[in-house]
Amino acid sequence: MSSLAYAALWLFAFSLPWENALVAAFPGVSLVSKVTGGLALAAAVGFVLLSGRVRRWKSMHVAGLLFVVWAGAELFFLHTGNRLPYRYTTFVQLFVVMWIVWELAPSWSRQLGLMVAYVFGSYVAALATILQYRREGGALRRFAALQTDPNTLAMTLALAIPMAWYLSATSRNATLRWACRAYILVGLVAVALTASRGGMLATMVALLIVPLTMTRLSPGRLAMAITVLAVSGAAAVAYVPTQIVERLATTGTEVEDMSLGGRFGIWKSGVRALTGRPLTGYGVGMWRTAVSPWLGPNPQVAHNSFLSIAVETGLIGLAFYLAMFVAVFRATRQLPVLERRYAFVQMATLVVAMMPLSWDDHKAVWFTLAALLGFAYATGKRIPTAVPAVPPRRPAPVMRPVAARRGRDPYLNTPRDINPDSAT
Repeated sequence: MSSLAYAALWLFAFSLPWENALVAAFPGVSLVSKVTGGLALAAAVGFVLLSGRVRRWKSMHVAGLLFVVWAGAELFFLHTGNRLPYRYTTFVQLFVVMWIVWELAPSWSRQLGLMVAYVFGSYVAALATILQYRREGGALRRFAALQTDPNTLAMTLALAIPMAWYLSATSRNATLRWACRAYILVGLVAVALTASRGGMLATMVALLIVPLTMTRLSPGRLAMAITVLAVSGAAAVAYVPTQIVERLATTGTEVEDMSLGGRFGIWKSGVRALTGRPLTGYGVGMWRTAVSPWLGPNPQVAHNSFLSIAVETGLIGLAFYLAMFVAVFRATRQLPVLERRYAFVQMATLVVAMMPLSWDDHKAVWFTLAALLGFAYATGKRIPTAVPAVPPRRPAPVMRPVAARRGRDPYLNTPRDINPDSAT
């Protein structure tokens, strides 16, 4: 039962990067992730009932539960509709996903398996985007296949880069190592084709895993890593259209002009709304109502995950939400050097991805937090990390002359007088 439940969870992780593939057939429903997530939940509940045990929660789970309870309590007192907002039911489902990952992937091998699943799922989305560019290169200025928003796709693919790099540096399977190395090339090209400026920044943060781990690689793997990065960069520059490169080059100008596609104006309105109800917020799903006095009757989404949480659930809800990140950060500090650096880069990439997007209720966010916590507390034998480039030196042994070790004078070819009081 445990293996069957984990297989369902693996399929869920694999489907996350391309969960909107069937949205055209079923509008408004991420059918792939719904089905795989439902299978994983049913299998997890069955496994718990049969085994009769539940893993002890960590502080991240407590913080997530408090956030969900607080958001629900707000709706109980403030919400006047007949149905709960869809965003709140999404938060409940995401907390369940966090529990499933914790319950079904307690071992080191299963945690690595979830990383492989996410990287392979990102392969599907990245290759589909490249194929879309090949088919419709002259008709579009931005590319994002499988009914996915370009910014969301870019962030999703960027999250897979640290995973692929870590697997390529530690896996014993040669085929898996090469597949993960190839994803660096495919992922960079696909992120560039989305023309997402936020995605470019998140990708730059994700690539920090390379210089931070180079000293932990053997000479052969270090040379291979440099080659892969050089080829990936050259391919991205040569393959990406000129108009996309020009758009990405405007990132600095957008920041200087305090624009970023109108996001600064949205953020200012969100801060003004927050000052009206700083502690309790306006309720989950009430962002548009809160900022409508400044942005009109049909305002855009927050384009900042943390600001969205603060406006909707207040500073109290934001504190519970941020406590999950703090708990994961503290847990990953106990890992070995290579694993700890990977975890820090993975979390930094996630935070940067959440800054320009309303990703607070996105599955990839909660899954990444749950996977990092499971990574920190995984049991079982870990895959040995790569041999350092320069092996540590051993202290040279202190050697005495052979004659001295045999009881002879080291400078005279005669036996030493062992007893100095004896007669000469």
